[in-house]
Order: sequence, then C-alpha cells, then structure tokens
Amino acid sequence: MNGTLGYGLVLGGLAFASFGALVGLVGGMRRDDAAFPWVMRCVWGFFACMLGANLLMEWALLTNDFSVAYVAQVGSRATPTVFKIVSLWSALEGSILFWGLIMGSYVLAFALVHKREHARYMSLALGTMLAVGVFFTFLIAGPANPFHTVSPVPMDGPGPNALLQNHYLMIIHPPMLYLGYVGMTVPFGIAVAALLRGQMGDAWMAPLRRWTLVAWLFLSVGIILGSWWAYAVLGWGGYWAWDPVENASFLPWLTATAFMHSTLVHERKKMLKLWTLSLVLGSFVLTILGTFMTRSGIFNSVHSFTQSDIGPTFLVFIAVLMFVCIALLSTRGHLLVAESDIKSMLSRETTILVNNLVFVAITFTVLLGTLYPLISEAVRGVRVSVGEPYFNKMAVPGGVMVLFLMGVGPMLPWGSSDPKLVRERFWVPAAVGLAVVGACLAGGLRGFYPLLTFGLAGFVTVITLRELALPVKVRMSERKEGFVTALLGSATKARRRFGGYIVHLGIVMIFVAVAASSAFVTHTSGTVRVGETLKVGNYQVKYLGLASGQEPHRTYVATRVQVTAPDGTLSEMAPRMNYYERMTDPVGTPAVRETAKEDLYLSLMAFSEERGTASFNAWIFPLVGWIWWSIPLLVLGTLIALWPARRARVAVEARTPAAGASPEPGSEMNRGAA
Repeated sequence: MNGTLGYGLVLGGLAFASFGALVGLVGGMRRDDAAFPWVMRCVWGFFACMLGANLLMEWALLTNDFSVAYVAQVGSRATPTVFKIVSLWSALEGSILFWGLIMGSYVLAFALVHKREHARYMSLALGTMLAVGVFFTFLIAGPANPFHTVSPVPMDGPGPNALLQNHYLMIIHPPMLYLGYVGMTVPFGIAVAALLRGQMGDAWMAPLRRWTLVAWLFLSVGIILGSWWAYAVLGWGGYWAWDPVENASFLPWLTATAFMHSTLVHERKKMLKLWTLSLVLGSFVLTILGTFMTRSGIFNSVHSFTQSDIGPTFLVFIAVLMFVCIALLSTRGHLLVAESDIKSMLSRETTILVNNLVFVAITFTVLLGTLYPLISEAVRGVRVSVGEPYFNKMAVPGGVMVLFLMGVGPMLPWGSSDPKLVRERFWVPAAVGLAVVGACLAGGLRGFYPLLTFGLAGFVTVITLRELALPVKVRMSERKEGFVTALLGSATKARRRFGGYIVHLGIVMIFVAVAASSAFVTHTSGTVRVGETLKVGNYQVKYLGLASGQEPHRTYVATRVQVTAPDGTLSEMAPRMNYYERMTDPVGTPAVRETAKEDLYLSLMAFSEERGTASFNAWIFPLVGWIWWSIPLLVLGTLIALWPARRARVAVEARTPAAGASPEPGSEMNRGAA
C-alpha cells in the first residue's frame, strides 16, 4: 500500500512539474500573464506530492514495511529510530527522493517570496525550475524508483550503511549538502529567465545574489561538516583527501564564491555582466555534475553510492544543460555589454577580477584532476591515479593568492586610487603580517607556504577588522545608537559588506587551520601491552585494557587509554571498533581529545585480548578544530548579509505593479530590491 501510494505521488509530482514547466516557459515567452496563476498551482502541487512521497517513505521506514524495496534495502528492525529516519538519504533511491522534496521546498519558497514580482518574469523563472524538477521526478519514477514492491516480503533488512550510522554528523551533513546543491536551482532559474526575457537590468541581480548566497551557505556548512565527519569517523587521521566526491562539492562552491564577488563589480561599475551570469550558470551545471559523480557509481569513494543505472540519464541531462547555457549566452550575449572600463590597476574591481580568475583556475585544476582518470580510461583504456600531490601542488598556490586578495581588495577604493593613500593603508597590516611570520620563526616553525599563510592571515585580519569597525563606529557616533541597532539599521549594502567581512574572518580561520594541521602534524604508531605507554609528541598514552559492550544495532570493543597532557593533566580516551551484524569487517571510531591549540587523535588498528596488546595510530593536529569552529562565523556573516531592509521592502512593495501590469522604468523589476 505504501509503495503504490508513494509511487502515485511521485507520478503526480512529475505531472505537476511537467505541466508547470510547459505553461511557465511558453506563457512567459508569449508574454501571457494569465499563465502565472497556473504555474503557481503547479508549484504547490509539485511540493505537496514530493512532501507526501517523502512522508510515506519515512512512515514505511519507521514501521519496517519491508514490502517497499527501499525499506528492504536499508531498513532493519534493530536500527535505532533516529537512524531509521535519516536512512532516507543513506542510499541512492532515497537520496533522490529527498532531493525532490528539497527542490519542491525551494521552488515554493521562491514563488511565495517573489509572488508579487512581474508575472512574466516569474513564469519563466518558475518554469525553468520546474523543468529541472521534471528531470529529478523522472529519475524517482524510473531508474531510481524507491517504491518498488518486494515479493516475498523479507522479515528483516540489512540496515543502512554502517558508516552512515556510526556518527551523528550524518544526521545533518547530507541535508546541508543537499540544500546547497539543490539551492543552486533557484539562481539558475532566475538567470535563465533574465536571459530569455532579454532584460539584463538590476532586477535580476538582487534575487539572484540573495538566493545564491543562501545555497552557498548551506554548501559551505555541508562541506565543512563532511570533512568533520571524515575526521571523526573514518579513522585515517585526516579530513580532506581530494576524494572525487569531496571535489564534486568543492567545484560549485568555488564558482559560486567567484560569482558573489563578481556581483559587486556588476553592481558598482556595470561590468563583468556576461562573466557574472556565466558563473551562476556554471555553478548549477557543476552541481549536476557533482550529483552525477556521487550517484552514478563511476568513482570508488567512501562518500559515493553504489553502482546504479542513472549514469546515462545524468549524462544526457548534463549535455542538455550545457547546450542550453551556451545557446543562451551566445544569443543574448550582446545584451551584456559592460557600461564602463577598469580605470586603474590599483582598484577594488581589478582585485575582484583577479580573484575571479584565480577561483576559476582552481576550479579547472580540480575538475581536470578529478575527471582525468575517467578520460584516460575511456580514451586509452588505462586508468591512472591522480592523488593529493597533484591537487596540493596546483591548488595551494591559488589558495594563498585568494587569501592575499582577501586583504588587498577591501583596502583599495573603487575606480582610481591614490598610491600614497594605498601605501598609508598598507603598511600597518603588512607590519602585522611580518610580525606574525617573525613570531612563527622564533617559535621554531618552518615551511614556506605555512609561514606565508600565517603572515597573510595576520595581514587580512587587520584589514578586515578595520573595515568591520569603521562603518558601524561612524553610525554609532553620529546617531548615538547601540551596536546591534547601528548594524541592522544601516543600509543594505553596508550590512552586506559587514556580513561579508565576518565571513572573511571565518575563511581566514580555515586557511590557518588547514596550514597548521597539514604542515605541523605529528604522527606515531605502535603496539603496546596493558600498562605500557606510547609517546605521541609531548603526550603520554598509557594502555589500560579493553572494554566491550552492546548497543541495539551493534556491538563494540573499546580500548581504555590514559592520556597525560604536556601540562600534566590526566584524561581517558576510548578509541574503539564497532561490529555490525551484516558486515564482516569492523568499523573503527577514533577518539579525539580536542583543545583550541591542538587535537590528540587516537585510532585503534588492532587488538589481542589473549596477548593483552593493542595497536594504535596517533596524531597531533595543531589548530584543526578551527575548521569546524569557523561555521558560526560563516552563518552569522551570511545571515547579516541576508537580513532584510524593512523600510526598503515596504517602499518596494508600494511601487510593485500588480500581476499582469508592465513594470515602470523605475520599478522593482527593473532595478531590483535593495
């Protein structure tokens, strides 16, 4: 029953998406304002069907309805309730179904937020988004159908992948990543609508920027949580290995970041229009490519799903997307002519342009290294391996350049600049950066790139803090307002700038953490008996013995160790191995002693109860926790940048034409919201 009803809802979603896409695109191109209400009805229908199908699947998982194929694949009576819920996205078919719900939610949210916008524009934008929905609901109804019925009905199932129920980060990491991936559909729809209408005014830029920023935030958090999960679960002593599926999420993040910087130049100088639009279209194509890489099974990765039949369908969709994007840019490119030129090399727009070029260069480098093994195998029949050395050699210099430009850009004015003024603003941050390098050298740290990163981090931090303090300080002194009132009551551009600088501080934290944890890591491995001690840097790790236990979905064997920190503090840690009923090999869980300065990371490799021995891999990672602690700064900065300007919004709504009316030259649809 659940399977039949769920599949019927999927078919209903496919029908709503298909009809809405057709009516929206045709009605928008024909300038038929009567199409918009029908598109809105289809948006609601698509969302309702996707929501209903997902709720039915969750009900089937919770009630152990093994007549549904997906439940028989990932369900288990012994699985704890929380992992039954999240097993919706633990395998291919369920993840695509969940993807459809997120897409329906995004499309509905966009429709409700902008329902008072011009009807023709909205019809085209929503029609484009629903066209993407057609593809995904087709996958759910066809090659990735989770609602197949099983006969005879099994009494129990294998449960979700053990790695996915081995840590609670899997509850939030995939949804964050999906919200980032799927969120790129909205800016894609906005950009396509703008190109189809042939109007490249400021109207498309404001919502385009805001919705891209929303997707960028979720994608950023998802990537960081994914690296944290790999660090906390896999036990290999790392958090980023340039895995193809890791790269799949990193690629659209790079182009989306470049896009948001490029919009600043477009807004201020009316330049880089074609480039800016190309970045947002490219970001969406890269999300689809990343989805293909994750779910087609062509890459062997702990992050990817098993081999599936959806690969050819994805390749066709990617080809169609690239054709549409290239056709739109080539036929509408004449509408994207720059209205001004770069006046000086010492200007903010120049640094942003260089910044964009560096981001795109890193994107191309990572994409080439990721796809080259597949290309080589297809062309030459030989599968080659592209590992960390290639990516580090090619991407690290670009990353350092990005860090440098994060400091130089805010320091320079728009347009032409006075070299003397630039020098005056430059010397204090530069002096701080050099002082940081000197302190590192005095502390015994060596290495060109790590020290350069630390120095540039000091340089960027001083400039960022100065830029953060000045606008709010002026407003507080002029209007005698409190900090929060001065910030949230300031102009939208000022808040965006303030939020952007907070995000920059979070990115600086990540740079410093990656440089420190990569260059100055300490590693030790060894086998010890009960009562013996393993020395790890300045830590003493004493093996005390074994402890075992049982949980509803697994049994485990843990090693008890006593850790003596450099300051003499004693603590206990318990790295362990988890045993799942339907897995032949155990799944390790490392133990981590976290401090702001460094992490002590212990991974159990083997043990012998008879001999009283245990083998450990141990690492000391300096500052690694700063990577995860950057999340609050990224979230706070993005929310400040997205905070709505109430007065501006009320004024805009007063000027917004009714549905069906043509916008006036100075209206919202031609200028964009603040």
